[in-house]
Amino acid sequence: MSNSSFNYYNVEYNVSGDKMKSDIEIANMVAMEPIGEVAKKLGLDINDYEMYGKYKAKLDLALLDKKKKQSNLILVTSINPTPYGEGKTTISIGLNDALCKLGKNSLVVLREPSLGPVFGTKGGATGGGLAQVVPMEDINLHFTGDLHAITTCNNLLSSVIDNHIFQGNELKIDINRIQFNRTIDLNDRFLRNIEIGYQDIKRHENFNITAASEIMAILCLASSIKDLRERLGNILVVYSLDDKPIFAHDLNCVDSLLVVLKEAIRPNLVQTLEHNPAIIHGGPFANIAHGCNSLIATNMALNLADYVVTEAGFGSDLGAEKFFDIKCRVGNLKPKVVVINTTIRSLKYNGNDILENGLKVLGVHIENMCKYMSNVIVCLNKFTNDTTKDIDIVKDYCQAKKIDCILVEAHSKGSNGAIDLANKVIELSHNDSDFKPLYDINLPIKEKIDCICKEIYRASNIVYTNEILEKIEKLNRDGFSKLPICIAKTQYSLSDNPKLVGVVDNFDITIKDIKVSNGAGFIVVYLGSILTLPGLGKDANVYNIKIDDELNISGLI
Repeated sequence: MSNSSFNYYNVEYNVSGDKMKSDIEIANMVAMEPIGEVAKKLGLDINDYEMYGKYKAKLDLALLDKKKKQSNLILVTSINPTPYGEGKTTISIGLNDALCKLGKNSLVVLREPSLGPVFGTKGGATGGGLAQVVPMEDINLHFTGDLHAITTCNNLLSSVIDNHIFQGNELKIDINRIQFNRTIDLNDRFLRNIEIGYQDIKRHENFNITAASEIMAILCLASSIKDLRERLGNILVVYSLDDKPIFAHDLNCVDSLLVVLKEAIRPNLVQTLEHNPAIIHGGPFANIAHGCNSLIATNMALNLADYVVTEAGFGSDLGAEKFFDIKCRVGNLKPKVVVINTTIRSLKYNGNDILENGLKVLGVHIENMCKYMSNVIVCLNKFTNDTTKDIDIVKDYCQAKKIDCILVEAHSKGSNGAIDLANKVIELSHNDSDFKPLYDINLPIKEKIDCICKEIYRASNIVYTNEILEKIEKLNRDGFSKLPICIAKTQYSLSDNPKLVGVVDNFDITIKDIKVSNGAGFIVVYLGSILTLPGLGKDANVYNIKIDDELNISGLI
């Protein structure tokens, strides 16, 4: 990092095509403040955090008890993205910096990046251009070790399951009905379906990516150490030979699992390029998990700031739906405003290169968000090659729907490019929150699934095989019927088929599988061919990242 200050508002930065300066170059040109100085902006002293080097810190869980007046919770979501993402994190950071510039006590709360997409196609998750959180390299790579702790905790439980079988199998574990799989924080398709064993005990196993691990979901939905302990113990790990559910607490290892997570449960404090505090904690994917940062981090931020900006993964059909129907329900959160991020690029992608067709997809996302609350804004994330004509078409469409559409240039202008959005958020935050979940938690499992598929995805028909119906009945008998639903599906379409981009009429959705994540407290419903362990692409980022003899990194995005 440079020790000299850098005037980033005067940097010319091209958001499409060749970048004059990469995200990592921009990040390295801005001198960071010591994390202790950043913490002071939140009114914290040295007893409220533990430093992880000069620019990162772990926050003390006692801050959960430092209750302020009700803060304004702002969710940033998106329409269905292209494979490269549409800058939702960049918008969240830029909005937060703009709120701070306007004199508001604001705090952005984000998810931690996974090494899978860092080395895969999508890249990291620290924002971009002049709206980033730093230190960018640390956050995108090993950070404070949270994801490694989650991976280890997950695999510790898997090893205990297999050890119990090897040591005599007193609980009569059915090795063909193990519900809990190993995990790894990388894209590695060769671990999707393998055979493991020792001596004459052999069985099939499939790895999940860490972001899809139930341990990740548990950490992100726990409200305290006590709650984390209970959730870990409630993990359904396997069924016995006589068809009885066996939970993690039956294996007498919950304290060991908790020990592994004792540091990972504490949120991480970093800063934006404009030296504003940012909290980063937890990182479940939204297409195969619930897609939100930790409840503990959000609650802590609500105690420390008057405005809290957070995001939910992928499009609103995935991340926002789960944020509202799972996280807000569990945490009794009442968000004030939802911002739907879009780009001309994503609108044309979703419209098969026709902007007007893509606007129909935006319309569905607007209608969906209005089912939860009335304070909805569309944010148009501007790329340098966007034309005035296209921008006006989008604005006119939103105006016809009586929804404000705010042009944002946070990527190239930092907080100055998000002032208009910040002012609109402040205006709407004065309204009462009329937030409500989509469905009644007491509805039968099938009715909750139908509600999401029809109301959010707009499916004409939901197909249940006899096998799936039997699994649902099994969940009912075992006492899991009152849990919310977590849909695992593609992020590239409102449907369960990634090739059906745009608004599709008269399509069916097929339920491929269903299982309970009892520790996390939701039922996972699999639609289409969703992968819980992605693979590397032919042109993955892993081939572009370089490091020199002075440990300077390039190619990280």
